[in-house]
Amino acid sequence: MASLTKARRLVAKIGSALLVDRDTGALRQEWLASLAADVAWLRGQGCQVVLVSSGSIALGRGVLGLPATELALEQSQAAAAVGQIRLARAYEEVLAPHGITTAQVLVTLEDSADRRRYLNSRATLEQLLSMGVVPIVNENDTTATDEIRFGDNDRLAAQIAVTVGADQLILLSDVDGFYSANPAENPDATRFSVIDRITSDIEAMAGDAGSGLSKGGMKTKVMAARTATAAGCAMAITEGSVSNPLKSLENGANATWFTAVTDPQAARKGWIAAMKPRGRVALDDGAIRALRGGKSLLAAGVTGVSGTFGRGDPVEIADAAGHVLGQGLARYTADEARKICGRKSHEIEGILGYPARAALVHRDDMALQTTADA
Repeated sequence: MASLTKARRLVAKIGSALLVDRDTGALRQEWLASLAADVAWLRGQGCQVVLVSSGSIALGRGVLGLPATELALEQSQAAAAVGQIRLARAYEEVLAPHGITTAQVLVTLEDSADRRRYLNSRATLEQLLSMGVVPIVNENDTTATDEIRFGDNDRLAAQIAVTVGADQLILLSDVDGFYSANPAENPDATRFSVIDRITSDIEAMAGDAGSGLSKGGMKTKVMAARTATAAGCAMAITEGSVSNPLKSLENGANATWFTAVTDPQAARKGWIAAMKPRGRVALDDGAIRALRGGKSLLAAGVTGVSGTFGRGDPVEIADAAGHVLGQGLARYTADEARKICGRKSHEIEGILGYPARAALVHRDDMALQTTADA
C-alpha cells in the first residue's frame, strides 16, 4: 500500500453522492469539513493537493426545484450555473479555517485535447500550487455539451493528475475497491488490494459502466487507472463516505491500489521525446550549460530558429553545429521566437508588445538526451 504522506502531489476525486445528500439535496457539511481537515493534514506533510469535485448540478438542482429524474441539457447547464457558486463557496468556507486559499478551475475536454489550451491549464495549475493554493477543479457543466464533455469525473480526475504530474490519484467512491465481480450480487466476489498490471481479465471484471449492474462505474475507474499509471501516477479506489476519508486510507482502510509503471517526470519526458518536432532552436554554449544544469531555456541563449511551430508544439534543441541535444515544447510561436532570440527577458515585452513568459522552453517541458548520447 502506498503512503499518502510520501506523495509530492496528490489529486483526490470527490463525486456528487459524497457531497450532496440524495434525499434533501443539501450539502453534507460535516463530511466536507472532515475532508478539509485531511487536506490540511496532507499539506502539513509537504504534499500539494488538487481536488476534482463534482456537485454543482446536484446542488443547483435542489435550489431550482428541478426533478430527481434525468435532466435535459439546458436544465443541467442551468443547475450547474447556480450550483457552482455554492460549491466553490462551500470549499472556501471549510478550508479557510485551516489557512488554505482555494481556487476554482473549470475545464472541458477541449482543454486537454488542444495542446495550447492544455499548456495554459497546466501553467495555471502549476502557478496556483506553487503559491500554496488548493485548486478545486470541475468540469464546466454550464457550457459543456455531450460532444465536448469528459463524461465522468474519473476520467477528468485522471487527466488532471496527468496534467499536474501527480504522484497519486485517489478516487473517493461508493465502493471500497476493485472486486472480481459485483459484490452486491455475488457473495464470492473478492477485492484486489493491489493491481500491478491492467490485463484483459481485469478489464472484463470491470464490466460495462452503462450496463445497469451498478458496479460503481468500475469500467471508467479502470480507464482512469490506465491513464494515470501510464503517466507515473499510482491510483487508489476507496470508500469515500466515511469521515476523514483520506486519513482513513492512510490508516489502512480497504482500497485497491493500481501501481504506476514509472514516475511522473520520466513519463512526461518520454512523451515529449516521442513527439514529431515542428521546428528547431539553436543554442549558444552558455545556454547548453544552463540546460545541463537543470535550467529552463531562455530566449537570450537562442542563436537561431527554424521551422514553423506554434505555442505548445515540439521543437528540437540543438547546438551551434546542429547536433540535437533533445526536444521540448515551445512557449512561443516560431515568429515570436525569431523576434526575441538572443534578447534578455526584460526586453521581450517591448519587442512583442505583451508581457514575456519566463522561458522559451520550460525545463518541465523538456526531454534532453544523456551527455553520452548528445
